[in-house]
Amino acid sequence: MIRARFVLREESAEFTVKGHAGGFSGTDIVCAAVSSAAYMAANTVTEILGVRAEAEAKDGYMFFSCCGSKAAADVIRGLELHIRQLAADHPDKIKIKTEE
Repeated sequence: MIRARFVLREESAEFTVKGHAGGFSGTDIVCAAVSSAAYMAANTVTEILGVRAEAEAKDGYMFFSCCGSKAAADVIRGLELHIRQLAADHPDKIKIKTEE
């Protein structure tokens, strides 16, 4: 089970994604979709928008936090929307929690 947690504020946001969708490593499309989206959001915030962030990633775990930028927070809101749709399509593989 993948568990995603978002904390969304006006000019700050953070997310934690942990766990696995339950398929075989390298072949699970749900896990790949979540991982790819999380990395794209983090890279957009840091490399395109140039916002400093705190980040940690390892097997089955990613944490990302940024503040001081509404645009960066909006990117994370977009990620939350994307993961929420994936969770609706795969409720047995993804659980999501959002704090605003």
